[in-house]
Amino acid sequence: MTNNTTTKWFSSWFDTPFYHTLYKDRDDTEAHAFMDTLTNYLNVPERGIILDLACGKGRHARYLNKIGYDVTGVDLSENSINFAKQFENNSLHFEVHNMCKPYNKQFDAVFNLFTSFGYFDKDEDNLNTIKAIKENLNPFGFGVIDFMNSEFVIDNLVPEEIKTVDDITFNLKRYVEAGYIVKDISFTAEGNDYNFQERVRAFTLKDFETMFEAANVHLLDVFGDYKLHKFNAKTSERLVMIFK
Repeated sequence: MTNNTTTKWFSSWFDTPFYHTLYKDRDDTEAHAFMDTLTNYLNVPERGIILDLACGKGRHARYLNKIGYDVTGVDLSENSINFAKQFENNSLHFEVHNMCKPYNKQFDAVFNLFTSFGYFDKDEDNLNTIKAIKENLNPFGFGVIDFMNSEFVIDNLVPEEIKTVDDITFNLKRYVEAGYIVKDISFTAEGNDYNFQERVRAFTLKDFETMFEAANVHLLDVFGDYKLHKFNAKTSERLVMIFK
């Protein structure tokens, strides 16, 4: 059986257990340190309220809650949200939500982390996401988009890779196509053949500046890594933008 790619690839691939298998080696220590650094830099108030936009299974949201914040995590993936709900408490909540649309609450901070942006086929959906973030901020709140540095990624793209995780051999092919950074993912599991594709717009800082202007958003700071060092288009691995 072959599971072919769909137009809205993120709503199928992210909802499979195989997505979480492939990326199970993500560095939680680095992620936690980034949350410490970021909340301190933004001076998020004690017991402040934070929206984790496109939260996945909630790894950032759960840590933010652990260090004292009231956190809501939202994601389009029902399976991820159902998994995350087991960790809910009085100050940690998860909900299925489309990030193109405003959430019905305002926050001290809205975080969109780990390149959870640029998946949409329509440019208006990317712009609407930025508009929604702005609408979800209270008068003192900050928005944060943690994106890849597309220029660095393209310059260092590994065209082909084989990665074996939990006895599944993933064949990965990466390339640039029509303004997207594309990853083709093929593997066999339990006797079935699967093919998925990740497509993320290769947005640059200039592209974001254009979208921010269109959304009437003010870009305040730009950093190039999780320690909030200065951004360099050629050498930085990340593009971390703080705005309101």
